[in-house]
Amino acid sequence: MVVTGCKATSLRGISCTFIIGMSTIHFFYQKSLHSLRNREKLKRFLQKTAFSYKKHVEELNIVFCSDAYLLNINQQHLSHDYYTDIISFDLSEKRGILQAEIYISIDRVKDNAKTLGAPFYQELHRVIFHGLLHLLGYKDKQASDQKKMRKAEDDLLSKYFG
Repeated sequence: MVVTGCKATSLRGISCTFIIGMSTIHFFYQKSLHSLRNREKLKRFLQKTAFSYKKHVEELNIVFCSDAYLLNINQQHLSHDYYTDIISFDLSEKRGILQAEIYISIDRVKDNAKTLGAPFYQELHRVIFHGLLHLLGYKDKQASDQKKMRKAEDDLLSKYFG
């Protein structure tokens, strides 16, 4: 893995670019986040997870933002007028090649962690994995799908922190 640099972005945050093989994974910070440690390990894990589902991550942008920022995206792009912890956009044009954006509300993740009695870092990773699982084909609208999604999240958390 190579860190190619960090710079200010139009999101009024900082972007750090990491390259893994022929893939690029970006973290954008519209809202400050100090709890995401060992980013290189996380990026390798996301890449390996996608590969296990027969997908190559060509480009993945993960944006950490506020409730207000994500609510605006939810309203503008999905016509939903409510807060959410995550929105994933699959921008892929080729089968087996993943190009996507994941937006995560740090405010929602903090509230989720408090409600669930979970450490913030664990809930943050659960939500990151949740977004990737959506991009890999998991759904969560039906109760049976939610159960499968939660099991997959728990499995990834165990593998990652195990």
